[in-house]
Amino acid sequence: FINLLKRSSGITPQLAIGGSEKSHVCFTTDSSLKSEAYQLAVTPEQIQVKASDIKGFFYALQTIRLLLPSAVEGNQQAKNIRWSIPAVTIQDEPRFGYRALMLDAARFFIPKENVLRIIDCMGMLKINTLHFHLTDDNGWRLEIKKYPRLTEVGAWAGPDHNRLGGFYTQEDIKELIAYGQVRNVEIIPEIEFPAHILSAVVAYPWLSCTCLQHEVPTQHFISRDLLCVGKESSLQFLRDVLDETVRLFPSSYINIGGDEAVYTRWEECPDCQKVMKREGLKKASELQGYLTNVVAEMMKEKNRTVVGWEEIFLRGDVKTPVVGLIWHNVRDTLLATQRGHKAILTPATHMYFDFPESRTPGEVKAATWMPPISLEKCYSMEINDYSPESTVLGVQGCFWSDQFIHGTVLQEIDYLNENRSENYAEYFTFPRLLALSEVAWCRQSDRNYSDFRRRLSHHFNRLDFKNCHYRVPEPIIEQMNPTATGAIEFTLSPAVADADIRY
Repeated sequence: FINLLKRSSGITPQLAIGGSEKSHVCFTTDSSLKSEAYQLAVTPEQIQVKASDIKGFFYALQTIRLLLPSAVEGNQQAKNIRWSIPAVTIQDEPRFGYRALMLDAARFFIPKENVLRIIDCMGMLKINTLHFHLTDDNGWRLEIKKYPRLTEVGAWAGPDHNRLGGFYTQEDIKELIAYGQVRNVEIIPEIEFPAHILSAVVAYPWLSCTCLQHEVPTQHFISRDLLCVGKESSLQFLRDVLDETVRLFPSSYINIGGDEAVYTRWEECPDCQKVMKREGLKKASELQGYLTNVVAEMMKEKNRTVVGWEEIFLRGDVKTPVVGLIWHNVRDTLLATQRGHKAILTPATHMYFDFPESRTPGEVKAATWMPPISLEKCYSMEINDYSPESTVLGVQGCFWSDQFIHGTVLQEIDYLNENRSENYAEYFTFPRLLALSEVAWCRQSDRNYSDFRRRLSHHFNRLDFKNCHYRVPEPIIEQMNPTATGAIEFTLSPAVADADIRY
């Protein structure tokens, strides 16, 4: 925070541990406050901050950051700025301890610099978890030392002259983790299986039931090839990869994916059928529950909890407690409780950021398998927890990147030599990430969309200073009246205060 202020304002606060109570900004530990909660009192003479832990102090500083002029986000000293904040008294705490964004860098690789910028915005908005989707059919993005072909082969698609892909070295990951820790953002890696694993199968064909050689696809599709559950070599691969992943990521959760598996290969595989017979399973889909149990116990020994899409506790009997990401049916929180698991709400109806915000002509083409998710719809999401006792740990938004390799919808335009896809990744994420931050932090009764919309311009100014791309909400049509000539006269107002309207 001192560096942020120094860079943008030229003011260099001095930090003193056990300093005088007459300091301009005074931090005091108050053990009666909950974790992440804080009290902030700003008077003309002093800023007083109280919290019980580092997280609470951090979020108090983010509130001060948001009260300061937007130029505080700049990379150079701003001129003609009055560096002041209003006198306020705030007592604040989050509704949920888990507030997350999922970033899909597997389908379309997102450069480290863009991820760093998103993490910084997450910290500013009090979103404390980055679910990092690192592996999928279209690419393996995490360097695993024991299996170098995962990134040598599995991270790339297409011919050499038009190669698509990339990956994060373990040093890159360490940098991202350290950057996140300073901003109170925990990074949870996702190593997806048993489906969405074609990139690994391309690198090591013996991982699948058929052992056939494939190519990393340049277009989006969901492969039917699964990790073979019947071969010890495949399970050892999983142990090795997860061991290396756990050593790299200090997060308390490890995400194993687990969605959209088609079980045809397991039904046809004699090795998988032997496991079914040995374990007394009746359907091939129950092999997923068996595999989840094996991995959940493995992670429990390493003091980690398994997270995955809701299918992980719906496919077979999973005895070890896991956490399900509820993306399909919010009523599955009830099943989670009945089976001894926890849940995180990330419904595709409200929290999938790869859908367009509207059907307005000219809107950027995006996912179409669900209706558009407007900013207002995202902000208005109800927190449904149908379980008899609270199962829901928190709320998560999901940015999927499969649209960038879906036909030619959002791919790069080579001759323009631009970072169009990376810019669109931010365009889809913002401002809906702003809505997510309030959905996850605030009580539902305290949310007010009109007030939120009024405050957007304040946030947009900050994103401008960060060179972060975002979608400006289209103007509001106040009236439509026919004229004597048969034309229609529109009365418009900007959706964001002081914004220009262009037509």
